[in-house]
Amino acid sequence: MATGFGIVGTGMISHFHAKAIQSLSGSRLVGCYNHNAAKAAAFAAEYGCRAFASADQMYRDPEISIVNICTPSGSHMDPAMAAAQAGRHVVVEKPLEISLERCDQIIRACDQHGVKLCTIFPSRFSPANIALREAIAAGRFGRLTLGDSYVKWWRTQEYYDGGGWRGTWALDGGGAYMNQAIHNVDLLYWLMGEVSEVCGFTGTLAHERIEVEDTGVACLKFACGALGVLEASTSAWPGLLKKTEIHGDRGTAIVEQDSILKWDFAEPLADDAEILKRCGAGSGSSGGASDPKAISFVGHQLQLQDFVEAIRDSRPPRVDGAEGRRSVEIILAIYESARTGRSVRLPLQTVSG
Repeated sequence: MATGFGIVGTGMISHFHAKAIQSLSGSRLVGCYNHNAAKAAAFAAEYGCRAFASADQMYRDPEISIVNICTPSGSHMDPAMAAAQAGRHVVVEKPLEISLERCDQIIRACDQHGVKLCTIFPSRFSPANIALREAIAAGRFGRLTLGDSYVKWWRTQEYYDGGGWRGTWALDGGGAYMNQAIHNVDLLYWLMGEVSEVCGFTGTLAHERIEVEDTGVACLKFACGALGVLEASTSAWPGLLKKTEIHGDRGTAIVEQDSILKWDFAEPLADDAEILKRCGAGSGSSGGASDPKAISFVGHQLQLQDFVEAIRDSRPPRVDGAEGRRSVEIILAIYESARTGRSVRLPLQTVSG
């Protein structure tokens, strides 16, 4: 029997989820829900699924075992918890939520009802980034010294004006860090390990009528002792490919989008040529540097495949709720530093709820 998916929220990102689900062997998109019935009907017609009259009706459909939450960032908690309470496994588009308290409520609900939870971070499934992480784990960089990531993107004023929720603290949870660069925040943590302290600056420099930052720079100190820089913007016209640079006292690697630009170690290995052939320049996509619709759904496909397999094999997914929470914590620490003008240590204190 095919694994049945349901999608809550039918905005832009839901189309990437739908295409990813349709590409999975042994899975199918059963239905969708949007509080705007016309939008749900249009989405259902496009992807050949059923538009449900209510979210609760969809959660309880026996053909659906996984629910994908694709609502605005600050409205992930309620549908995620409701799906978990209905016994459905839960996929949440990044960020998991916009506060640690709300993240924790989602995680607890899934734990209490015995369902699995994953947060969408497709950059972890890129062959170039996997090769990079494996090289770090193998000690090829020696002592890690610097871990830097840059997301210098461009978004038009119309992007913010047309979204309704974009650029608001209540539903976007932040700007260039929380919405766009969160993928690289997660990636840098995944590669370099825990962040112990941050110092950040943010500004709104190229857009009007938004509450949040379109430009940010943060300095990071990692628990391993290495330092780093994390830049995020939607103010850099025309938009550049995102880039991650990892340095140690025995190696350097640079990944732009999903292509390796530099792969240089004091002790070369025979496999290096094959890695560069497979993941070298030109192997990545243009990403969402200037157009949020320009990303590929392949990363979503690989992550959803892992989630289906995790359910089948009774193991944790590669990016569970706790992993999804970490990038939110780092970003909130950057925001706190920018607000107070002081460096902020992690972990942050949370209020149980």
